[in-house]
Formats: sequence, C-alpha cells, structure tokens
Amino acid sequence: MEFAELIKTPRVDGVVLHRPFMPTVEGTLCLTGHHLILSSRQDNTEELWLLHSNIDCIEKRFVGSLGTIIVKCKDLRVIQLDIPGMEECLNIANSIEALSTLDILSLMYPFFYRPMFEVIEDGWKSFLPLDAFKDLETMTDEWRLSEVNKDFIVCPSYPPLVAVPKDIDDDTLRKVASFRHGGRFPVLSYYHKKNGMVMMRSGQPLTGTNGRRCKEDEKLINATLRPGKRGYIIDTRTINVAQQAKARGGGIESEANYPQWRRIHKAVERSNVLQESLIKLVEACNDQSHSMDRWLSKLEASNWQTHVKEILTTACLAAQCIDRGASVLVHGTEGADSTLQVTSLAQIILDPACRTIRGFQSLVEREWLQAGHPFQQRCAQSAYSNSKPRQEAPVFLLFLDCVWQILRQFPCSFEFSESFLVLVFEHSYASQFGTFLGNSTAERAKLSLPEKTVSLWSWVNRPQELERLTNPLYEANSLVIWPSVAPQSLLLWEGVFLRWNRSSKCLDEAYEEMVHIIEYNKELQNKVNSLRRQLAQLETEDPLLQTP
Repeated sequence: MEFAELIKTPRVDGVVLHRPFMPTVEGTLCLTGHHLILSSRQDNTEELWLLHSNIDCIEKRFVGSLGTIIVKCKDLRVIQLDIPGMEECLNIANSIEALSTLDILSLMYPFFYRPMFEVIEDGWKSFLPLDAFKDLETMTDEWRLSEVNKDFIVCPSYPPLVAVPKDIDDDTLRKVASFRHGGRFPVLSYYHKKNGMVMMRSGQPLTGTNGRRCKEDEKLINATLRPGKRGYIIDTRTINVAQQAKARGGGIESEANYPQWRRIHKAVERSNVLQESLIKLVEACNDQSHSMDRWLSKLEASNWQTHVKEILTTACLAAQCIDRGASVLVHGTEGADSTLQVTSLAQIILDPACRTIRGFQSLVEREWLQAGHPFQQRCAQSAYSNSKPRQEAPVFLLFLDCVWQILRQFPCSFEFSESFLVLVFEHSYASQFGTFLGNSTAERAKLSLPEKTVSLWSWVNRPQELERLTNPLYEANSLVIWPSVAPQSLLLWEGVFLRWNRSSKCLDEAYEEMVHIIEYNKELQNKVNSLRRQLAQLETEDPLLQTP
C-alpha cells in the first residue's frame, strides 16, 4: 500500500493554526505519510510537526466556505486548523483519519525514521536480561537464567530468558506454565539485596471450578522461601472477582495446597474501567466553564485519584512485606497490567537504583516491555477517541502518575525530573522510536525492531538530553522511601493533564530561578571548600595561626 493513495490533498496554503497560549500562525499545511506539517514564512515562527499516530480523533466544522478541523491528540493537546475551501478541508480531514488509524505496524514511522543525531549508545542493547542476571549473580547464587522460552512457545508474552529458582528444571517450568494464565509462570521480578527476599510475578492459577492442582507450581514458588519463612501472595483482584474467575477456568491458590503462603486481595481496577476514568478526567480538565464545586465533583467522579491511591497502597504493601523479611508473589488475572504496576512501583520504593535515569529505563524494560505489557493494544487510543474502546487502557500512564506522586513527595531522591516522566508518557503513545511498538518481546523480534528502528533510550542517553532531564535537586538517597497515600497527599498531575490548558510561563520562570539558585549555591560551596583548604595549608605552614 502506498501512502499517496490515502492523501487526497497533499498541500493547502492559507491555513491558520490555533494553539492554546501560543500566537496564531498562518502558513502552508502539508500531509506526508507520517506527519501533519504546518510551516509559515514568518520569521521566528515555530513549525508544527505532528505524527499521524499521535492523533486520537478529529472533528470537522464548516462556516460558509471556511472549514475547521479540531485535532485531538494522544498527548492530550487540542489544536485547531482553519482551512479555506470546503473540498480541501474535507480531503485533509479524510486523509488524516485514514493515516492516523493505520494499524499495520511495518508502516509505522519508526521504520522510516533516520536519526539526525549520533547514536553513541544502542538503547536496544542497553538493558538485556543477561546483563540484569549478571548483577543478580553478584548478590546470590540461588537463581538461574532459563532458556525454556527461547522460541516463545511456553509463554508468548515472556522474553526468551527468565530468572527462576536454581533447583527448578525446565520440564517443571513447562508444567507450571500450563497451570498459569497465558503460560505466565512465576518468574523473578526483584531481589532485595538487604535481606535476600524476592518478589515474583505471574498470571493467575488455572484451578477452575474443580480446584485443579499443580504440585510443580507449589514446588516452584516454595523454592523461593527461606527455611521457616512464610510468603505473601498479593492478588490485585477483589476476593469476589477472583472467585468468579473460577467459572472461566481461572482461580486462586488454595490455602490447603499453599500452606506457607498467605493470600491478600487488593482491589486494583481492570483496564476497561481505567479507560473510562481517563476519558472523564480529561473531559473535566478541558471544561473551563464550570464552578469550583462542579470541577471538584467531576474530578471526583472520574475516580482517577482513587485508582492512583489503590495502586500505590498495593505497591506499598508489597514493598513492606519484602522490607520486613517476607517474599512476595504478585498476580491479577493475566499478570500483564496491574501486576506490573505493583511490582515496578514496589521497586521504586525499595531500590534507590530505580530512582536514577538509567535505573528507571532498566525498570521499564524489565517490568513492562520484556514482561509483556501489551503497549500496542493499551496505547492505541487515548482520552479523545470516538471509537468504542477495545483493549485500550492507560495502565502505563497510571503507573507514571504514581511515580510522579512519589517524586513530588521525595523531590531530592530522584535523579530524573518530571520532564522525563512526561517524555516517556508521550513516546508510549506515539513516537519516532521503536521502543514501545508491539505487545511483547516476541512481536518485537518478529518485526526485527532492534535492527530496523532506533531505541528511545539511544536518544535519552545522550549527554545533552540527560542534562535536560536531570533533576537539579537530586541527592542520592540509599534509603527505602515510603510515600503517603492519604487523599490529601495525592494531587492531580498537572504536568500531564493541565499542561495544554494553561500557560507554563510562570512555572518555567520559577524552574529557571530554582536552577540558578542551586548553581549559585554550588559556586559558594566550592568557594567555602577552597578557603578551608587554604586555611588548613596556612595552619600547617605557621603553627601560630592554628585555631585553638
């Protein structure tokens, strides 16, 4: 298929672009296979380059011969294009709709993008399972790297290499996989260096209504327990939802078969509920007409902050179990959504390495991309799409919101700034990079993404970009950080949900002033240190100058 077939009118002059808090721009609108571009002949005017894959939906309006297209994007911005001529406007609108809904992965922009920067580090090779296992080997010899899934047959959503207890052979893993949803048998998520406790993740057990049992599964998770220790199974479903799953072949670990494990149920909402919640939240944030009472009422009705609280509470529970000396197994139904939210947030709470820029990239790779979160399905639509949601859900965005909540409560404990989280959110929905394409490692391997596309991390890890994304307040903190989940402690993430609805001028100025103060403080500190060294040298040269 040729992109030209979908572009009825490739260029229109005299188009006027309206964006919130930015000057109106008149110029030429061009459509390419992957971009909507508006350029102006005016000096010092910023061009608009918008990926078609970033467009959630469009709305058309006509007044006489003048047509208007409202473009609503997956990064939540809304722009308006005034196009002279009804036919041109209709052609542009139809082309945008066709190009923005293409779902053939091999036609996506990352396959055509050629970087204009020097690739110093190949991000595809930066966070491989083998490298992560080498780090684990420096701490313990109780685990091994299994190749049981090397052909993606045992579990289509797992990577080829997974960390499992050393005493468990591959035949046992195959039997356990047939007992877990989607073949997602329990694998190592995190090893806590301080006390040797571990966090594992999996899909739900397929016990069904007959109470099916798998002794290999019991052997596998018991192999992670220290002598005399008990473990906790954190199920991200309510007890009722978990019980109902039995009728569909799913279920829970029975206490009779897993006597060394205590099961705890936490209510983390399913993906379809989260999508509705996001739509309501963005609708409330974009409505400028309502009173304070109505705004607060709509914000509460979205339930977004409630979801943030639920996930943070569950992650704190998992972290608390590990910190106090108990290993944990986390799962919901599939083990690829709420499970990953909990395991990754627990690591941010426990492990200071995950609060660095590279550590966070590694976390996203291990606990989301390699762990089989279906990004292509979940991020196919954002908050504006008119089509009925299928498998779309802001699971990853909700995770990033939770990270921002912790960052806001511990502003000096994170090496990265809010800008880094916003950037990762944007690229998870639409990107020139191939990092978030596909639903699993198997799909990415089939598409040859590491060979045919550039990794987001290749761009992020350049010195000039790292400098922009680094938190100026950062001071390495080796302690566990416990976020407050009290309602008054959790705020709306304005940097994502309100950034297109208000001017950022004051915030930008305040940030620049803060950076200036920090730099000035460093200069003064260096001067103090220099004077102290001079004083110490003088004292050694002249004993009479020594302070009493």
